[in-house]
Amino acid sequence: MTAESTDLTRLSAAALATKLAAGEVSSVEVTRAHLDRIGDVDGAVHAFLYLNGDDALATARDVDARRAAGEPLHVLAGVPIAVKDIVVTKGMPTTAGSKILEGWVPPYDATITTRLRAAGLPILGKTNMDEFAMGSSTEHSAYGNTHNPWDLDRIPGGSGGGSAAAVASYEAPLAIGTDTGGSIRQPGAVTGTVGVKPTYGSVSRYGLIALASSLDQAGPVTRTVLDAALLHELIGGHDPRDSTSIDEPLPALSAAARRGASGDLTGVRVGVITELGGEGYSDGVRARFEESLDLLRGAGAEIVEVSCPHFEYALGAYYLILPAEASSNLAKFDGMRFGLRVTPDGSDGLAVTAERVMSATRGAGFGDEVKRRIILGTYALSAGYYDAYYGSAQKVRTLIQRDFAAAFEKADVLVSPTAPTTAFKLGEKLDDPLAMYLNDVATIPANLAGVPGMSVPNGLSDDGLPVGLQILAPAKADDRLYRVGAALEALLESRWGGPLLGRAPELARSPAISLEASR
Repeated sequence: MTAESTDLTRLSAAALATKLAAGEVSSVEVTRAHLDRIGDVDGAVHAFLYLNGDDALATARDVDARRAAGEPLHVLAGVPIAVKDIVVTKGMPTTAGSKILEGWVPPYDATITTRLRAAGLPILGKTNMDEFAMGSSTEHSAYGNTHNPWDLDRIPGGSGGGSAAAVASYEAPLAIGTDTGGSIRQPGAVTGTVGVKPTYGSVSRYGLIALASSLDQAGPVTRTVLDAALLHELIGGHDPRDSTSIDEPLPALSAAARRGASGDLTGVRVGVITELGGEGYSDGVRARFEESLDLLRGAGAEIVEVSCPHFEYALGAYYLILPAEASSNLAKFDGMRFGLRVTPDGSDGLAVTAERVMSATRGAGFGDEVKRRIILGTYALSAGYYDAYYGSAQKVRTLIQRDFAAAFEKADVLVSPTAPTTAFKLGEKLDDPLAMYLNDVATIPANLAGVPGMSVPNGLSDDGLPVGLQILAPAKADDRLYRVGAALEALLESRWGGPLLGRAPELARSPAISLEASR
């Protein structure tokens, strides 16, 4: 990789967009630089499951030709992007990180994919993830672990670790993730990237392979708050093909980010959630959080304490609601219609029935974590237990929504650490699912209530690894995230002398991987 191409991969999406619009660089050059970067480092990071090099360059050439002809283009036209492998992409395999969908090429695009293509963003490829988005570490992918660019022996967060790692390792300036209980924000915290979970229903779920339909939400993964705003504005908005889509325009997100970058938060009330701190949070995480509060206070924000007493039950409620919805959504994977099919050989003398094919297919195609949650969800929905478990969890969900409503009467935004610790070692928590689930303790309440959330990098812990600060806003007030997030980002970068990712260790060159479409 040349010095010039290295410089291109270090630029923000907004900076690349400015250079492209001014004719200082072509989309082909930008796209090729990122493909070269993937070839250099992804053998070590394993952020990508599928590379779309030829098609990405074809899109880049088309954008360059349209720009030369004077056509009006989207502000991000020509800026490459990576897409989580749970987003359906016509002509590209979509596996959701599972063997049961290995090699499946969808015949249609998700709404998000359609909007990316229409805006002229070259799609670099599909990123690795926990199988069907079930996990907090990207160790539950059927296709191997993704590694944290800050320390290759550590997890990049989950379930969207591939998207976060791709952005953190400069393999892509932008990425799409999905967040069911923190799967954009938690990877953002442990990789030093910006991750946003939009208001539920403000970004179309059409063409997302469903995990838990009342919780899933797609959103941006970027290196700056402004980049996240620009991408959020592109993918968001009403979609008649999604019955849960909000039929209202998005607020002015990029304008809010630019306003926040001034560092002035005079009059903004910032609520510190009492229940999302203290025991279980590492000293380094707490220290960076307190320092960030001091910066916000110095920028004119009023810091207030708020209590959300039912948040302590959020984890338990989530791990009943999610498995219940997952057991229903994953019933479609039966070996009959698409994806993997395993047929018993009949050597046991029993007839090969549809039921046996389903059993054999699911046994071979689903991983341990998926099976664990399907069993739990099926049990929670079974006769005699529905009211005791699933019904009770939904009542807790209502109480959490009321907690948010009360808290937002006292504060414009709420803040907490995004994750209780920094990235842990690969394999460290695989044998302890409950310990793994606790990584999402701070992010889950937002999904249960449908409110938007953002994770902003706010420093390094004592172990030299990144941590994040979570910002939460009322439903449909996503612009508040961007104003406060951009202000904190500007204040921190002024203190640090540059972006946090600029302090990450450079990855050693790893064996090159083919840029042809390959898995």
